Amino acid sequence: MGDNPTGNALGLLRIKIKRGVNLAIRDVNSSDPYVILRLANQKLKTRIIKKSLNPEWNEDLTLCVADPNEPIKLYVYDHDTFSLDDKMGDAEFDIRPFLEAVKMNEEGLPNGTIIMKVRPERQNCIAEDSCIVWNDGKLIQNMFLRLRNVECGEIELQLQWIDLPASKLGA
Repeated sequence: MGDNPTGNALGLLRIKIKRGVNLAIRDVNSSDPYVILRLANQKLKTRIIKKSLNPEWNEDLTLCVADPNEPIKLYVYDHDTFSLDDKMGDAEFDIRPFLEAVKMNEEGLPNGTIIMKVRPERQNCIAEDSCIVWNDGKLIQNMFLRLRNVECGEIELQLQWIDLPASKLGA
Protein backbone atom coordinates (compact mmCIF):
# COMPACT_ATOMS: atom_id res chain seq x y z
CA MET A 1 0.00 0.00 0.00
CA GLY A 2 2.83 2.38 0.83
CA ASP A 3 4.37 2.14 -2.63
CA ASN A 4 3.29 4.60 -5.26
CA PRO A 5 4.09 3.35 -8.74
CA THR A 6 5.25 5.96 -11.21
CA GLY A 7 2.47 7.52 -13.20
CA ASN A 8 0.15 7.15 -10.23
CA ALA A 9 -0.21 10.76 -9.18
CA LEU A 10 -1.06 11.64 -5.59
CA GLY A 11 -2.55 14.91 -6.72
CA LEU A 12 -1.66 18.34 -8.00
CA LEU A 13 0.30 21.00 -6.21
CA ARG A 14 -0.58 24.53 -7.22
CA ILE A 15 2.31 26.84 -6.45
CA LYS A 16 1.64 30.53 -6.56
CA ILE A 17 4.94 32.29 -7.21
CA LYS A 18 4.09 35.54 -5.45
CA ARG A 19 7.16 37.74 -5.60
CA GLY A 20 10.89 38.13 -5.35
CA VAL A 21 12.52 40.25 -2.66
CA ASN A 22 15.90 41.96 -2.98
CA LEU A 23 17.05 39.84 -5.91
CA ALA A 24 20.59 40.06 -7.22
CA ILE A 25 21.61 42.58 -9.85
CA ARG A 26 22.64 40.82 -13.07
CA ASP A 27 22.33 43.62 -15.61
CA VAL A 28 23.78 47.12 -15.24
CA ASN A 29 21.67 48.13 -12.26
CA SER A 30 18.72 45.74 -12.28
CA SER A 31 17.60 42.33 -13.58
CA ASP A 32 14.81 40.84 -15.70
CA PRO A 33 13.93 37.90 -13.48
CA TYR A 34 11.84 34.81 -14.04
CA VAL A 35 11.41 31.60 -12.02
CA ILE A 36 11.63 27.97 -13.12
CA LEU A 37 10.14 25.16 -11.01
CA ARG A 38 11.28 21.58 -11.46
CA LEU A 39 9.85 18.35 -10.10
CA ALA A 40 10.93 15.01 -11.58
CA ASN A 41 10.63 15.52 -15.36
CA GLN A 42 8.30 18.53 -15.09
CA LYS A 43 9.55 22.05 -15.70
CA LEU A 44 7.41 25.17 -15.42
CA LYS A 45 8.32 28.80 -15.90
CA THR A 46 6.88 32.18 -14.89
CA ARG A 47 6.81 35.19 -17.18
CA ILE A 48 9.77 37.57 -17.26
CA ILE A 49 9.45 40.82 -15.32
CA LYS A 50 11.58 43.58 -16.80
CA LYS A 51 13.95 45.68 -14.72
CA SER A 52 12.95 44.63 -11.21
CA LEU A 53 14.78 43.34 -8.16
CA ASN A 54 11.44 43.03 -6.31
CA PRO A 55 9.24 41.48 -9.01
CA GLU A 56 5.58 40.59 -8.40
CA TRP A 57 4.58 37.57 -10.45
CA ASN A 58 1.45 36.32 -8.62
CA GLU A 59 1.49 33.44 -11.06
CA ASP A 60 0.08 29.95 -10.47
CA LEU A 61 2.15 26.98 -11.63
CA THR A 62 0.71 23.47 -11.16
CA LEU A 63 2.88 20.38 -10.73
CA CYS A 64 1.73 16.77 -10.66
CA VAL A 65 3.05 15.05 -7.52
CA ALA A 66 3.79 11.32 -7.69
CA ASP A 67 6.55 11.00 -5.06
CA PRO A 68 6.10 13.01 -1.85
CA ASN A 69 9.77 12.52 -0.94
CA GLU A 70 11.04 14.40 -3.96
CA PRO A 71 11.82 18.06 -3.25
CA ILE A 72 10.68 20.79 -5.59
CA LYS A 73 13.55 22.79 -7.03
CA LEU A 74 13.27 26.47 -7.85
CA TYR A 75 15.67 28.49 -10.00
CA VAL A 76 15.71 32.22 -10.63
CA TYR A 77 17.23 33.56 -13.84
CA ASP A 78 17.84 36.96 -15.36
CA HIS A 79 16.59 37.06 -18.95
CA ASP A 80 19.15 38.29 -21.48
CA THR A 81 18.21 38.84 -25.09
CA PHE A 82 21.58 38.23 -26.70
CA SER A 83 23.37 35.91 -24.31
CA LEU A 84 22.66 33.01 -21.98
CA ASP A 85 20.35 33.89 -19.12
CA ASP A 86 22.23 34.57 -15.87
CA LYS A 87 21.59 32.52 -12.76
CA MET A 88 20.16 34.50 -9.84
CA GLY A 89 20.11 31.71 -7.26
CA ASP A 90 18.19 28.56 -6.53
CA ALA A 91 16.33 26.88 -3.69
CA GLU A 92 14.48 23.69 -3.00
CA PHE A 93 11.69 22.81 -0.64
CA ASP A 94 10.24 19.70 0.89
CA ILE A 95 6.50 19.11 0.40
CA ARG A 96 6.23 16.31 2.98
CA PRO A 97 5.01 18.53 5.86
CA PHE A 98 2.35 20.02 3.60
CA LEU A 99 1.21 16.57 2.41
CA GLU A 100 1.08 15.35 6.04
CA ALA A 101 -1.24 18.26 6.82
CA VAL A 102 -3.38 17.43 3.77
CA LYS A 103 -3.69 13.81 5.02
CA MET A 104 -5.04 15.02 8.37
CA ASN A 105 -8.16 16.00 6.42
CA GLU A 106 -9.18 18.76 8.82
CA GLU A 107 -12.65 19.90 7.84
CA GLY A 108 -14.69 22.70 9.32
CA LEU A 109 -11.88 24.53 11.08
CA PRO A 110 -12.08 28.29 11.62
CA ASN A 111 -10.36 30.38 8.97
CA GLY A 112 -6.73 31.08 9.73
CA THR A 113 -6.21 27.99 11.90
CA ILE A 114 -2.50 27.07 11.81
CA ILE A 115 -2.21 23.30 11.31
CA MET A 116 1.58 23.10 11.35
CA LYS A 117 4.70 25.27 11.25
CA VAL A 118 7.85 24.44 9.33
CA ARG A 119 10.86 26.11 10.90
CA PRO A 120 13.97 27.33 9.09
CA GLU A 121 16.98 25.05 9.59
CA ARG A 122 20.32 24.35 8.00
CA GLN A 123 18.86 21.65 5.75
CA ASN A 124 16.12 23.76 4.22
CA CYS A 125 15.95 27.04 2.30
CA ILE A 126 13.13 28.48 4.38
CA ALA A 127 13.92 32.02 5.51
CA GLU A 128 11.30 32.29 8.27
CA ASP A 129 8.62 30.12 9.92
CA SER A 130 6.38 28.72 7.20
CA CYS A 131 2.78 28.17 8.34
CA ILE A 132 0.38 25.61 6.94
CA VAL A 133 -3.00 27.25 7.40
CA TRP A 134 -6.63 26.28 6.91
CA ASN A 135 -8.22 29.07 4.88
CA ASP A 136 -11.54 29.26 3.02
CA GLY A 137 -12.02 25.51 3.09
CA LYS A 138 -8.55 24.63 1.87
CA LEU A 139 -5.03 24.14 3.13
CA ILE A 140 -2.36 26.58 2.07
CA GLN A 141 1.29 26.92 2.99
CA ASN A 142 3.05 30.25 2.68
CA MET A 143 6.82 30.28 2.53
CA PHE A 144 9.74 32.56 1.95
CA LEU A 145 12.69 30.77 0.37
CA ARG A 146 16.19 32.13 0.73
CA LEU A 147 18.03 31.69 -2.55
CA ARG A 148 21.32 29.79 -2.53
CA ASN A 149 24.43 30.27 -4.68
CA VAL A 150 23.80 34.00 -4.95
CA GLU A 151 24.59 37.09 -2.92
CA CYS A 152 21.01 37.95 -1.97
CA GLY A 153 17.36 37.34 -2.68
CA GLU A 154 14.24 35.58 -1.47
CA ILE A 155 11.17 34.24 -3.23
CA GLU A 156 7.73 34.24 -1.63
CA LEU A 157 5.38 31.48 -2.68
CA GLN A 158 2.22 29.70 -1.59
CA LEU A 159 1.30 26.03 -1.89
CA GLN A 160 -2.20 24.69 -2.37
CA TRP A 161 -3.19 21.05 -2.84
CA ILE A 162 -5.63 19.91 -5.53
CA ASP A 163 -7.02 16.41 -5.05
CA LEU A 164 -7.46 14.24 -8.09
CA PRO A 165 -10.67 12.17 -8.20
CA ALA A 166 -8.70 8.92 -7.79
CA SER A 167 -6.16 10.41 -5.36
CA LYS A 168 -4.39 8.01 -3.04
CA LEU A 169 -3.33 10.63 -0.52
CA GLY A 170 -6.53 10.86 1.49
CA ALA A 171 -7.03 7.08 1.40
